[in-house]
Order: sequence, then C-alpha cells, then structure tokens
Amino acid sequence: MARYVTYTQTGGPEVLEVTEGPEPLPGEGQVLVAIRAAGVNPIDTKLRAGIRPSPPFEEPRGAGFDGAGVIVAVGEGVDGCGPGDEVVLQNTQGTYATHVLADPANLTALPAGVDFEVAAALGVPVSTAYQVLNSLGVETGDRLLLHGGSGSVGQAAIQLARSRGAQVVATAGEANHDRLRELGAVPVTYGEGLLDRLREAAPEGYTVSLDCAGTEEALEASLALVDRTRIGTIVQGAQYHELGLQAWSGGSPEPLTPEQQGWRNEALGVVLPLIAAGSFEVEIGTVLPLDQAVEAHRLSEQGGVRGKIVLVP
Repeated sequence: MARYVTYTQTGGPEVLEVTEGPEPLPGEGQVLVAIRAAGVNPIDTKLRAGIRPSPPFEEPRGAGFDGAGVIVAVGEGVDGCGPGDEVVLQNTQGTYATHVLADPANLTALPAGVDFEVAAALGVPVSTAYQVLNSLGVETGDRLLLHGGSGSVGQAAIQLARSRGAQVVATAGEANHDRLRELGAVPVTYGEGLLDRLREAAPEGYTVSLDCAGTEEALEASLALVDRTRIGTIVQGAQYHELGLQAWSGGSPEPLTPEQQGWRNEALGVVLPLIAAGSFEVEIGTVLPLDQAVEAHRLSEQGGVRGKIVLVP
C-alpha cells in the first residue's frame, strides 16, 4: 500500500491527513516514482491555508510539489527513462507521499553524489532564485542588495549571484550572519538603522535589489538605494506591482512569461552538477517522517527553522 498526505478543505496544518491506498498505475506518458524525500515550501502552506487561491475541491488534494526518488514503473510512450532511474521532481503535485505519478518533463536525473534529501530541497527555491536573477539581469560587476538572505531562496540567490561575479550584501538576523559569510555574502542586520548599515556595507552603492523578506523596511531601503528598474520581489507581489516594480509570484497579478517559466524549468539542470562538484550548498534545516507533515507545516509557518524542511516516507 502507498501512503499519501492529502487535505479536503483549506485551514490550519491539522487539515492534512495521511491516508493509505493502492499504488497508482502510470498511464500513457506518465511515470510512477517511489518518493525518497519531499521538500516543504511556503507555497505548500499557503495553498493549504487558502492564502493562495486554488480550484474548488472535487477530491482529496495531494500536498507538495518537490521531491526526489526512484522510478518504479513507466506508462506507454515514455522514452529516455525507466525503472531504477533516480530522479528529482518539480512541478508535481502530491510529492508528500510514498508514490506519485509524474510527467517525465518534470523529472531531472539525479547525479551521483547528490542525496535524495538535498535533491528534494531544490525545486522551488532554486528555480525561483535562478529565474529572478535572470529577470533582474544580475551579472559580473553587479552589487546585489538581498533582503532575507538566510532563507532557502536567499541562500540559493547568494550562491548563484556570486557564481556570476556579482557582489552580495544580504540582510538577516545576527544568528544567521556566519552562514551568509560562508556563502560569500556580506551580512547586515535588519531593523532600526538599516539604511545606514547598508550604505556602510557597500559605499559604492547597489545596482540591483531582491526582496525575499517582505517588509516595509526592505521596500523603503531598496527604493532609497537602487534604481527602480532593477528592484524585484518574490513575496510582496501586489504592492510592488502597484509601484511599478518587478514582482514574481508572492501575490503578483502578472503571470510569469514563457521565458521566465523556461528559466525555472532549466534551473535544476544547472544547479545539480554544481552540487555534485561541491560548488553549491543546500542547507537542510530539519528532516521529519511523512507522518509528521502537520508538524512540518507548523514549523514552516512559524519560521523558526533555517534551511529546508524535508519529509521522508
């Protein structure tokens, strides 16, 4: 029997239930993946809580979109992969499970040397960071002001920006400063006096800004220090859109362009080899069994875990 984390109504973490059922059979153009680890993302909790809109419930809804595992069966018409292949999944609803059906287009081969838990932590954070840096045109010589550098997207953005030759100044609480330094960023504490500290950290100024924090303080600092054409956010989409700034997800009324979606889709293929080569790090905050999905969502919403929360069957 397979196990699945599902919910039939929006609400608090307690609406998540672990149910049992038969292993699904892959249809034409599908593969069945035995999940070894699933990444927990803020979008998962927002959809479950009803903060982000979703279609009406017609049946139990699977939770999670990122994971890693092993293909155990393939449907007709599937070429290029087969049973026994280790893969990373993204854009696949229902990864909080022991088994999930997936479109081969949403699978990336797992390189040797990258474990399942790290791979499961990549999808949303890495694809988001890669896409927004491309959208902002971050390149050699840029000085990036990154608000909220210690989260999963922030840590990915630091490393990707540094790999492009950009300098990074990232805000975070003091407890996370050592981690930001390890990744190559200059850490700055948020809070009263932020603007002065940011100017001191980069006397030559900033050329681009990315907000992963979602505070008024972050917005005000970016507007004071960076040209409006190169300010973006992933968390305050509606507000930034109203101000004529760049916004992706986070409530933005503008959908991603085909080019931006293409960047998201290619991100795993770019980052996985870097991880295998030891030049990109993923911080795992906590690993919980699948049966503790409710606790995983509580921890995610409380924001007390640095790094990724991962579920394992």
